[in-house]
Amino acid sequence: MAAVISSVANHRQRNVIHMQLAQNVVLREMGDVEREELEALLEVRDFGKGDYLLHQGVHEMEQYFVLDGVLKRAVANADAKEMILRFAGAGDMETSYAAWRLNTPTPYAIIGVSKGRVAKLPMPRWVEFLDRYPKFKEVFEYHVMRVMSEIMAHTITLHLLDAPGRVHRFMRKHSAEFADQIPRKELAAHLNLTAETLSRLKQRGKI
Repeated sequence: MAAVISSVANHRQRNVIHMQLAQNVVLREMGDVEREELEALLEVRDFGKGDYLLHQGVHEMEQYFVLDGVLKRAVANADAKEMILRFAGAGDMETSYAAWRLNTPTPYAIIGVSKGRVAKLPMPRWVEFLDRYPKFKEVFEYHVMRVMSEIMAHTITLHLLDAPGRVHRFMRKHSAEFADQIPRKELAAHLNLTAETLSRLKQRGKI
């Protein structure tokens, strides 16, 4: 079934979406004028569990602001074995900005972990907007670098920490409310564990 897409202005929950965008990690410092200009460029899309917002290996890219639900950034090999690099929940964003700047295909996919909603726009239009507002471009690029740094730290963690340590680190970095939105199987895969191991650690009081 095709995804339903609407403009912010025409959406039945536009007032809620307006407030959600105002709280987004890379948009909250914007004034009303800049945010209204951006909202005119955005489309709102609902997604379901397993829906692909972005496929790995493509050149057509978009910028996403998460309004509800959870997305995952995942990379898969030729045998379809998947590695989950990160999760993004409400108030966060997802992007393929670095690949767009480097003119390379997307190195990962962006997929729905739960039902949710994003506001999105094509990457060229997002970059044009940022070029008009250097202050917000700096905020955005800082967040992109912070996310990349966190993914690197997570990858190192998989090699250096034992199973309980990996879980504890994740819980330190994220709220319990956010963790509860992630299916146990997905969280286990992100931590390079089986769902059974994750359950066993919980039952034994190790986490």
